[in-house]
Amino acid sequence: MNVTDFDFELPEELIAQTPLLDRTASRLLVLDKETGAVEHRHFRDIIDHLHKGDTLVLNDTRVLPARLMGTKEDTGANIEVLLLKQIEDDVWETLVKPAKKVKVGTVVSFGGGLLRAECTGILEHGGRHFKMIYDGIFYEILDALGEMPLPPYIREKLEDQDRYQTVFAKERGSAAAPTAGLHFTDELLDRIRAKGVEIAFITLHVGLGTFRPVSVDSIEDHEMHAEFYRISQQTADLINQTRQQGGRVISVGTTSTRTLESVARKFDGDLQEDSGWTDIFIYPGYRFQAIDGLITNFHLPKSTLVMLVSALSSRDHILNAYEEAVKERYRFFSFGDAMFIEPQKKETHE
Repeated sequence: MNVTDFDFELPEELIAQTPLLDRTASRLLVLDKETGAVEHRHFRDIIDHLHKGDTLVLNDTRVLPARLMGTKEDTGANIEVLLLKQIEDDVWETLVKPAKKVKVGTVVSFGGGLLRAECTGILEHGGRHFKMIYDGIFYEILDALGEMPLPPYIREKLEDQDRYQTVFAKERGSAAAPTAGLHFTDELLDRIRAKGVEIAFITLHVGLGTFRPVSVDSIEDHEMHAEFYRISQQTADLINQTRQQGGRVISVGTTSTRTLESVARKFDGDLQEDSGWTDIFIYPGYRFQAIDGLITNFHLPKSTLVMLVSALSSRDHILNAYEEAVKERYRFFSFGDAMFIEPQKKETHE
C-alpha cells in the first residue's frame, strides 16, 4: 500500500487551536465499523453507545512539561530542549534546537542554573543524550521550569496547562497527550460506570515517533519509534473476562490500542501483566486480537494513525467519514472533535 492511499484534503482552519471550555461538548462522529454509516452526536452522548458488559480502556499516562528553554553556559546562545524519554537515572533522550550548537560536552543551563544538562551523546536521528544536574527533586524542578510540549500545528498559547492532560492522568512520562482521553470528565466516567461499563487503565508513554511523518512511499517500509507500555494483571484479567463473556472492548485512543494489541500478539490473544517497549505498526490487513471498537480524534493526512483506524474499519469507510467531517466543519487533531468506530453490540452472558 502507498502512503498516498491515506491522503485527504484538510482545510487549515479546521485544525483546532484551543480546547473547548467543556471537555464533553466536542462533537462526536459515530462510524459503524462494518457498514460505514455515519451519525453526528456530541461527546457526552458516548454513553448512549456504550453498553453494560463493555470495558472501556484508558491510557493513564501523564504528559511531562518537557519543553525547556535554556542557554549554553559557554556562549549564552539560546537552546530549546525537548525531553523524549528517560534512558537511565538522570540521562534523557532529547530533541534540541538548534542541534548544531550542541556537541558532546556542551552544558545548557535552565532557570538561572536551577537545572543544568550536559550533552553526553549524539544520536543517529539528530537527537541528544543529556545528563541532568540539579539539587532537589527533578520532577519538581521540571514542573517549575518546563512548558507543555504542544504539537507544532497548535500556535495558540495554552492558558491552562491541565487542558493538555486527561482528568485520569497519573503515570508521568509522555512527550504528548493521549488526546482521545481529553474528552472525558470525572462526571462522565462516573455515569459510564453506573451504566455497568467497566473502566480499565493501561499506560503507554507517548513519544514523538507516533506522529513522525511517513517518509517512505510504501507503508510496509515504515519503521515505528518504540514507546514504553505497562499493563497490570487486573486490567489483563478484566479484558480477558470481558471477551470471554461476549462483551466489547472499547479502546480510548490509538495509544491504548497499540498497547493492548502488542500484549495480545505477544501472548497469543490472552492478555497478561506485562511491560516493555513496543514499535507495533498497525495498518490495513492487520487482524485485531484485543479490541472491538475505538474512540479516537481526527488525525493527520498520510499518518500512521489514519492507517491504524483504517485497519479497524476500512480505508474507504474512514476516508468517507473524514470527508463528511470536513464537510460538517469538525475540529481536527489534539484539541479537536472525536470519532467512535463502533462495533455491533454483543449479547453478554449474565
